[in-house]
Amino acid sequence: MSASTTVTGSFGYADWTETPIGPAEVLPRLARASVVNAFTGGIEAAATVCEYVFVYATEKTGTFSGLQQLTGRLDGRAGGFVVEERGTFAEDGTVRCAFEVVPGTGTGDLAGLRGTGGYLYHPGESPVPYTFSYELD
Repeated sequence: MSASTTVTGSFGYADWTETPIGPAEVLPRLARASVVNAFTGGIEAAATVCEYVFVYATEKTGTFSGLQQLTGRLDGRAGGFVVEERGTFAEDGTVRCAFEVVPGTGTGDLAGLRGTGGYLYHPGESPVPYTFSYELD
């Protein structure tokens, strides 16, 4: 097992398609989103695959969870991995998210990857900064 390494960087949304699940006028309301993100910095992934499910408690607040597949490079190592994400969004548009590598999903030079990270988005901020701490077997 190696020591933990922390990387930073940023990401932006390349595509976002959101659709309601069930009646759109009812609260709480469910929705799903298919998202493509582009990561730079410690994680280099030009086009991720991401699926979220949202719970809108109000029109502007709620929680979400999802899975994101990243393929590219981590600290110069080629491969891919999947993270599970959980977060909240607030009335002012702030989004908080924590994510963790799904065990066994590391490929290529990232086989055996474990790690956690997160981001805090403020309205109007682009790109969004992230941190990610990881270990490789």
